Amino acid sequence: MLIKINDLTKDYINDELVTPALRGVSFEIKQGEFVAVMGSSGSGKSTLMHIIGFLDKLTSGSYFFDGEDISHFDDEKLADIRNRKVGFIFQSYNLLPRISVLDNVLLPTIYTQYLDKEEIKDKAIKLLDKVGLSHRMKHRSNQLSGGEQQRVAIVRALINDPRLILADEPTGNLDSKSGQEVMEILQDLNEDGHAILMVTHEKYVAECARRMLELKDGKVVYDHRVDNRHLAKDGLEK
Repeated sequence: MLIKINDLTKDYINDELVTPALRGVSFEIKQGEFVAVMGSSGSGKSTLMHIIGFLDKLTSGSYFFDGEDISHFDDEKLADIRNRKVGFIFQSYNLLPRISVLDNVLLPTIYTQYLDKEEIKDKAIKLLDKVGLSHRMKHRSNQLSGGEQQRVAIVRALINDPRLILADEPTGNLDSKSGQEVMEILQDLNEDGHAILMVTHEKYVAECARRMLELKDGKVVYDHRVDNRHLAKDGLEK
């Protein structure tokens, strides 16, 4: 089991005011699953993603990742696991605009001492070629279209061979065609065995996954496996 969450809660405290964001969330994710998390604004989906991606800590409950109980790990340990085992894809891409596409892809490897620099560079180039961007690797990221930038972000998320890919509204800033291309890539990655957890508020995007979770008021109200998923190549219509 890649992820096992049981009775997870998260409260935000401001002075004496306690605001619950997650209220007893429980679910499991196996290696190789593609799960979409849906919910309206304020439902808790972003908080859940931040906790799963080791960007925030739970208040109570338990969270096992890759067999380890991370509930009480300190910030240094969480940062190490995050860098080695999780790849992030953000709605706003989060690329550095003044460096090349290739250097953006290599950013997560800077503090990974055991990697051979030439081997990891060759790997980055091959991954860029896989998403059709090897010819753009020397361009700065701000010279690319939105769809191209998101493809670079996907490659960056893959560079350290993560156990889990977290995608936060990956098509949110894209037109329909670019969004379709991004979802096709994510589906291909899932077919290759990558576990993906994707947050989205769009049902037509969520239906590209194999399983859908819905949050409401900090609770899981829907957990359904998609038997006949709508493939991205069939078209995403907004």
